[in-house]
Amino acid sequence: MSISRRNARRSVRILGLASASAALVLGVSGQALACNISEFKAEATCKGEKGQITVTDRDFSGQKATVSVFLENNGADEKKIGEQVVTGTKEGATIVFDEDWAPGAVYRVNVNVPRFINNKSIEPNLTAPATACKKEESPSPTAPASESPAPTPSASTPAEDSATPSASESSSAAAPVSEAPSNAPSAAIGDSNLAETGANSNTGLIAGVAGALVVVGGGAVYFGMRRRGAKSGN
Repeated sequence: MSISRRNARRSVRILGLASASAALVLGVSGQALACNISEFKAEATCKGEKGQITVTDRDFSGQKATVSVFLENNGADEKKIGEQVVTGTKEGATIVFDEDWAPGAVYRVNVNVPRFINNKSIEPNLTAPATACKKEESPSPTAPASESPAPTPSASTPAEDSATPSASESSSAAAPVSEAPSNAPSAAIGDSNLAETGANSNTGLIAGVAGALVVVGGGAVYFGMRRRGAKSGN
């Protein structure tokens, strides 16, 4: 059985289309497996009290990629932090940029792989955490030098209470001041003897006898003087 030329041409066309389709599928799949921007990941991390920006490349094909990091300000590049080359691996190859990022700072990470990624940025942009790597020490509060310590409640007394003398003060003010000791007999001793004498029941008797003796003595003196005068007249 011979094959006609028409059938041969048709078979060649079918094989050509199949080969082209296979090449196209292999090319697309090869590009997909070779390198993609979704295989790159960036994050802001800390190493002790220092900040870092870490970029990881999970590229199965092992293509070399150039990674650049920019600090953003209102949607525009403010400054370039750095640029490094990384070769992707299945497990993930990591590169580190030293950057003391401020809390909430925004960074753009650009990736360039020839024939695969033409200067594309990781989306969304990288935003630093709200807490900085270095913790600021809060100063201990100190009292100003001009301020004087507040008086204690026990030290402050109302004006009315201070104007009123206390019982101890009134008693000390009423008490007489003690005099210095002297050689003269104390008046208090004589007063006490007089008080004891006046209180004796024999006070009236003694006073009567004393009065009688005075009268008798006076009469004797009177009569004695009259007798002397009479003798001198004779």
